[in-house]
Amino acid sequence: MSQGILAITEQVDGAFKHISFEVISTGKKLAQTIGGPLTAAVMGAGVEAMASQAAEYGADRILVADHEGLRDGLTDVCIQAVAQLVATSDPAVVLIGATSLGKDIAARLSARLNAPLAMDCVGVRADGDRIVATRPMYGGKVLADVGLKGSPAIVAIRPRAMEAVAAQCAGEVEKVAVSLDGDTLRLVEKHMETGKIELTEADVVVTGGRGMGGDNFAVVEALAKALDGAVGASRSAVDEGWRPVSDQVGQTGKVVAPNLYVACGVSGAIQHLAGMASSRVVVAINKDPEAPIFSKCDFGIVGDLFEVIPALTAEIEKLKG
Repeated sequence: MSQGILAITEQVDGAFKHISFEVISTGKKLAQTIGGPLTAAVMGAGVEAMASQAAEYGADRILVADHEGLRDGLTDVCIQAVAQLVATSDPAVVLIGATSLGKDIAARLSARLNAPLAMDCVGVRADGDRIVATRPMYGGKVLADVGLKGSPAIVAIRPRAMEAVAAQCAGEVEKVAVSLDGDTLRLVEKHMETGKIELTEADVVVTGGRGMGGDNFAVVEALAKALDGAVGASRSAVDEGWRPVSDQVGQTGKVVAPNLYVACGVSGAIQHLAGMASSRVVVAINKDPEAPIFSKCDFGIVGDLFEVIPALTAEIEKLKG
């Protein structure tokens, strides 16, 4: 009979993404409720040495799929490895981060196993013999509790929606031989921006909108740097060609859930709000006092962002010494 939790981790170039620790911590809490062990799965090439880090957040057992074919993290081979790890551990629940790769794997795994799936969740709990996941719906207007009936129940967790809590466990590392075949995807080219914080991983996000008036995001970048945060953009800014699509925050972009979200010159369209609704504290800067963003923020500043942002940046740098 299926039991326990399997937490699927994600790593890039030998370093775990923060969502991996959030997934493991969430799995630990759930395992304490439903019983059974918490198993963490680590995939990649040359990842065996880093796998033991999963034990720091509560993994009782760590399954490592260390294969050269997994080096590039392509979906068609990752799903093969995940399916084999699921077969090895036979979990009642599979937890995975709702990242670009995680969503792809979760959907494919659900189809392969004919298993129930809840995507982009901000909470998960056990209710008797069912797993209940909480997820935003209708552009973040409501939170719905979704009951998952069947095994394994697959839950994809929104980055930064859960807290990563250290909980040292034995974390016995076990290398699992995986068979990869029939892969059709090939990595043609890879561009990595050094020193840039991934939007979905950031504690602080500073976003510029149409109010920026052009592609000069220097003031936004300076504020983000002072706050050790990432730079985002609204869809209108991206459509204008001012920022790359990878910076887009919103329903058709990336969903973020930082501790602090600063919206600069962002009007607050419903599609944008859907992408940042889970932010813990929202600060809005806009010269239009009637902008919809002010009804959704914790702190609002009415003024010229090109005057307000540099003043904020200067004060923050002064406080940091």
